[in-house]
Amino acid sequence: MGRYEGQTVIVTGGSGGMGSSHAQGYHAEGANVVIAGRDDDAGRDLAARLGHRALSLHLDVTSEDDWAALVRDVEDRFGPVTVLVNNAGVQNPAAPIEHTELRTWEQTFRVNVTGQFLGIRAVAPSMRKGGGGSIVNIASTMAHGGTAFYAPYTASKWAVRGLTKTAALELGRDDIRVNSIHPGVVSTPLINEPTVAGQPAIADFYSPDPFAVPRLGDPADVTRLLLFITSQDASFATGSEFVLDGGLLLGPALRPEADIAA
Repeated sequence: MGRYEGQTVIVTGGSGGMGSSHAQGYHAEGANVVIAGRDDDAGRDLAARLGHRALSLHLDVTSEDDWAALVRDVEDRFGPVTVLVNNAGVQNPAAPIEHTELRTWEQTFRVNVTGQFLGIRAVAPSMRKGGGGSIVNIASTMAHGGTAFYAPYTASKWAVRGLTKTAALELGRDDIRVNSIHPGVVSTPLINEPTVAGQPAIADFYSPDPFAVPRLGDPADVTRLLLFITSQDASFATGSEFVLDGGLLLGPALRPEADIAA
């Protein structure tokens, strides 16, 4: 029996690079998995591959109506929500603040912050009805410093930190835990493909050679941590920030002595 047998999990951006990994991970552990996102075709394809206990539902995370309809449909199909993974997010095209358009700033915040706020607000009553639950907001290592040319994304992920901690305080007495994961450079289309045509991909700026763990992250790395955080094994953790970056934030790692001597 899997750790999530009989539980219901919503993954936003559920058919994307990290989202599809999370959906598959929860499904393998016995959960009813809801793949929520705007790419309906990809969501349906993933649900079909997973088969029993997988459901694809349309969701624009910036829409109150979409969130209300999603939770209603999920409860009709599976019962109260147990886990919400606020995974959906967008990256802004690289540009200095002086050349960043207001619409880019606003759209980045609508998806990355307002989308998570609406998700927490929509699922909290369902989780309370079911006796508790767990919410994880996907943030970023960019929420722990400044990053040139990515002001909208960086600022939005800093905002996610405050949202997470406030929600944890408000919902803890209802046995609803709220935490955040802060991935570093994870090999997904968001990292490996240019945000806009003609720009280098983010991965081009972040060689893993200086990392203490000298490789890019894999979506499965994030999934494994996520499966722990939302399980009863982590029942005392709330309002916490889990950095998963291979040592990116630590700074350059010294080479082994043998390499230095050589």
